Amino acid sequence: MTKLGIIGGSGLYQIDGLEDAEWQSVDSPWGAPSDDILTGTLDGLPLAFLPRHGRGHVHAPDTIPFRANIDAMKRLGVTDIVSISACGSFREEMAPGDFVLVDQYIDRTKGRPASFFGTGCVAHVSLAHPACARLSAVVGQAARAAGITTHDTGTYLAMEGPQFSSLAESRLYRETLGCDVIGMTAMPEARLAREVEICYLTIAMITDYDSWHPDHGTVSITDILKTAHANADKARALVKALPAHLPRGRGPCEYGCDRALDHAILTAPEARDPDLLARLDAIAARVL
Repeated sequence: MTKLGIIGGSGLYQIDGLEDAEWQSVDSPWGAPSDDILTGTLDGLPLAFLPRHGRGHVHAPDTIPFRANIDAMKRLGVTDIVSISACGSFREEMAPGDFVLVDQYIDRTKGRPASFFGTGCVAHVSLAHPACARLSAVVGQAARAAGITTHDTGTYLAMEGPQFSSLAESRLYRETLGCDVIGMTAMPEARLAREVEICYLTIAMITDYDSWHPDHGTVSITDILKTAHANADKARALVKALPAHLPRGRGPCEYGCDRALDHAILTAPEARDPDLLARLDAIAARVL
């Protein structure tokens, strides 16, 4: 059975219209999630919503408890995560107000725990294709049905923040690295979703042109917030459109997202750390 997880970024702190809506506290061995999780059903589709920064926007990008957030989604039985993130654009044709379905990432974050695994249970998952192509196709259909201008591919530069880019950095990311959008929160979120075998997709909601664009000047938080509020309304319309496009039946993911751990764990059973295994109870129970 499909259960959809929505992680809301800047400007998206609530999902309306859920039946049997309830904010739930979820305990995780990786700490407290960003907030309670709103659960319910939307047109018959089970859904769990988590505001990434917490209601009231209390978490900065580098203090978001990414591992607890993803672990909590797994514990609630989420099979697919649509992660919504405010971003800047490096492309003229990807304008403020547009949505980008991210399919690749370049990670320039630092100091954020990027894995559930480590000493005592080592694992390596593939991130060659970090976004689920099946989920991307479904979300693209729903976005167009909601009348949202959507770009089907894009490379996301994940920066540490909380400051915005310098002009030199913006030019580097755009011209040398060939990135399309920039944000502060999709990593390590995408990495962790792959480790817990959940199909994952980032929707980049464009708010600005970063600092490279000669006609738009530097990034202004006032302008970003204005566009972010309009984008949040579009995001809510997209979420409402998703149940009509997302199949309820849940077979194996044709791209293998739900089997990412099949051959990933290298530590011999007798050498595995019992304390770490206990923390992996929801994440890796299928293979452990």
